[in-house]
Amino acid sequence: MKILVTGGTGTLGSHVVALLRETGADVTTLSRHGDIACDLLAGDVPPIDADVVVHLAGGQKGDDVATRNLLAACADVRHLVYISVIGADTVPLAWLRTKLACEDAVAASGLPFTILRAAQFHDLALTMVRGLAKLPVVPVPGMRLQPVDVRDVAERIASLALGQPAGRVTDLAGPADYDLRQLVRDYLTTTGKRRLTVGLRLPGKAGKAYRAGLNLTADGVRGTRTWEEFLAAGR
Repeated sequence: MKILVTGGTGTLGSHVVALLRETGADVTTLSRHGDIACDLLAGDVPPIDADVVVHLAGGQKGDDVATRNLLAACADVRHLVYISVIGADTVPLAWLRTKLACEDAVAASGLPFTILRAAQFHDLALTMVRGLAKLPVVPVPGMRLQPVDVRDVAERIASLALGQPAGRVTDLAGPADYDLRQLVRDYLTTTGKRRLTVGLRLPGKAGKAYRAGLNLTADGVRGTRTWEEFLAAGR
């Protein structure tokens, strides 16, 4: 099986590529520094010669443009797997709306596809709380998260890539739900830092959506590695 992975050198992609190569699949990466050097945003995507495309490349802006550029080069692909985010259709933030636009483009492409929505990775949650904890008084927005380990996501993506197209599959979240304040406190304890935390009410429609838990999944598949284990391992 020939599999092309966009974003194959990134945080998630490197794990997915390793898992797929262990199965004996012929895996090629497409990214600015991958086996195929390409900028999806620029639109210079060569015709894709692969049975399966796993689309993991993403950023804060332009994902919808990049996805449409990729799809235009996938005429002979038999299965496209796309990673999205829980809350893409319920939390009114620009980058989530872009993820939803990507989902819509994939579904409308005519290609057999699978879409997996995942919760925030542990790595992203750590970046968030680390940034907050730089302040002497830490403002903590009122929200709950279900952080998931990137290796749990990689295993699910690899399994989906080796399977049959399934449309949108069950969401994937971490093994537990946390208030953001708890994630901050866990980080402060692990790093030995002392900070005062102060609750912050998020304004607007996005704040209302987070308070209602619209970024969470109630019945999704759960990963196995916890936030506490992630912090204890130092990553």
